[in-house]
Amino acid sequence: MSPPVVSLAIQPRAADEGHRAFADDLAAALAQRPRRISPKWFYDAEGSRLFDRICELPEYYPTRTELSILQNRAAEIAQQIGPGAEIVEFGAGSLVKIRLLLDALESPRRFLPIDISGEHLQGAARQLRADYPGLEVTPVVADYTRPFELPERLSGAGRRVGFFPGSTLGNFEPDEALAFLRQAARLLRGGGLLLGVDLVKDPQLLHSAYNDAQGVTAAFNLNLLARANAELGADFDLGAFSHAAFYNAPKRRIEMHLVSRREQAVTLEGQRHIFEEGETLHTEYSHKFTIDGLRAMAARAGFGIGPVWTDPQRLFSVHWLPAMQ
Repeated sequence: MSPPVVSLAIQPRAADEGHRAFADDLAAALAQRPRRISPKWFYDAEGSRLFDRICELPEYYPTRTELSILQNRAAEIAQQIGPGAEIVEFGAGSLVKIRLLLDALESPRRFLPIDISGEHLQGAARQLRADYPGLEVTPVVADYTRPFELPERLSGAGRRVGFFPGSTLGNFEPDEALAFLRQAARLLRGGGLLLGVDLVKDPQLLHSAYNDAQGVTAAFNLNLLARANAELGADFDLGAFSHAAFYNAPKRRIEMHLVSRREQAVTLEGQRHIFEEGETLHTEYSHKFTIDGLRAMAARAGFGIGPVWTDPQRLFSVHWLPAMQ
């Protein structure tokens, strides 16, 4: 029998698979100015499929670069983590990158993937459990951007180590990123965090990564509106919105928006919302980091400073951050 899924989300939003939360967040986004919604709502089944395609695009360097770092530095990373570890992955998704880590570690005891979508998480965990029969896999249904607790540590286990790849930290505002790191430092006390973040680089390279020639990123962005129509009964006209992504150099971040191509009204749960021509719904930030800047933030959050690994072109970085006792 498979171990049960642990539901630690205090709020009801995780318990109902996020449907009500999506409606509430979108309504709040449409009511405010400027309009902004969390990028976590990109990932329905179609959004996840499109993101997998993005990761394979020639312009989109982050995924393949981070994978190459994890592959090439696996032994060094495993040495920092130590034997018998409990691995906590924040925003686990499809559980692809964790396999590189598990293959390199010495006798990992337990894997705790955290995701807001219990159904998706259970399916991914079931497959991982079949592929790693000696590993205890305990999915945790929670919104890791909000306060939550983890199960008690296993008796005799090694360090509890967090894994947060994909530069997902860059989706947060700086104060939100600091708050996340502070929560992680508390949850991982005595262990550490393996953190992947994208680095500041040539703006043209960044522009190409988020404006691919095949238009896959545009479809991914617009799919958020298609999801709202399908799940919430909204009436977004997808042809009346355009994808826009640009690098804000002073803020060191990519900004992704959906731009209204004309004046129009959108209805969500009986409420009409007016978009002026050129008005946008902001869907994602992707902050870029310097190594020194990331380390300074981690230190403010309560982490120590450990090794950092990069690719030869210094496009991406993977940091080992010890969590203080």
